[in-house]
Amino acid sequence: MRSPHIAVPGLILACALSLAGCSSAPMATSAAPATSAPMTSAPMSPSASATSPASAGTIVDVASGNEDFSTLVAAVKAAGLVETLSGDGPFTVFAPTNEAFAALPDGLLDKLLEPANKGVLTKILTYHVVSGEVMAADVKPGKVKTVEGTEITIATSGGGVTVNKANVTATDVDASNGVIHVIDAVLVPAGVDVSKL
Repeated sequence: MRSPHIAVPGLILACALSLAGCSSAPMATSAAPATSAPMTSAPMSPSASATSPASAGTIVDVASGNEDFSTLVAAVKAAGLVETLSGDGPFTVFAPTNEAFAALPDGLLDKLLEPANKGVLTKILTYHVVSGEVMAADVKPGKVKTVEGTEITIATSGGGVTVNKANVTATDVDASNGVIHVIDAVLVPAGVDVSKL
């Protein structure tokens, strides 16, 4: 059973490795885990606590079982990605919470959920997904290719881990087809102009 801890250097390595699974270029990995930052507990609701992958269900099942991801689940359904994210994977998902979606500009979430904007929503959601299962202990800083096709940047800042500018607030939420790392903002790929919706 994996515990929901944030290992700052470790999380960065995991994110970079998972994103590297989508890249054609090999990514360097560290043979020994980084130990420069202390492990800290990440607050998680009981429904998001780490469980064995076999009992956890798919990424969609795990997210559906956690009220903090109800907006993400609604968006995944609207984009038609339930079957994909319930597939074999493995996937690493940087999952924005309901609060992250609530921080979007007024009216944007409603527009993204409209059937006419399914393509834009799909690009945004797949920008949160990396091929492969990357646990926090396996992450290091760098750029990693997403399923959407462009890269996210994993970095450390003030002792914390960020994905682009989103803070990682919990890690290693197991699923049978991958892992979820919780973030506090919605990531939007550079090629998507949400102001035109």
